[in-house]
Amino acid sequence: VQLVESGGGLVQSGGSLRLSCVASGFSFSSYPMSWYRQALGKERELVAGIISTGGSRFYADFVKGRFAISRDNAKNTVYLQMNSLKLEDTAVYYCNVRYSGMNYWGKGTQVTVSS
Repeated sequence: VQLVESGGGLVQSGGSLRLSCVASGFSFSSYPMSWYRQALGKERELVAGIISTGGSRFYADFVKGRFAISRDNAKNTVYLQMNSLKLEDTAVYYCNVRYSGMNYWGKGTQVTVSS
């Protein structure tokens, strides 16, 4: 299983970014996918999740109305559209899949929001 995130960067408060995660090594279209984040000195936290078909999504309260998770099963890719970014959204963002009873993570992509 391999997960490769991209799309992070430096953005001003109120701006937008779109993260991508390309997956390989498993049947992507059969598994729910999630995005997590970890800020410096804090625990990793769940941001959003999406079921295998894309028909149902979950969002943490702190991103509802601002972030949107989606997936393209033909491209083995899950996305996180982040709008109205806040300083507190600064973190490393990780893609996650639970496969064969184990959690798999990418290396993460850094998102930094400046004032």
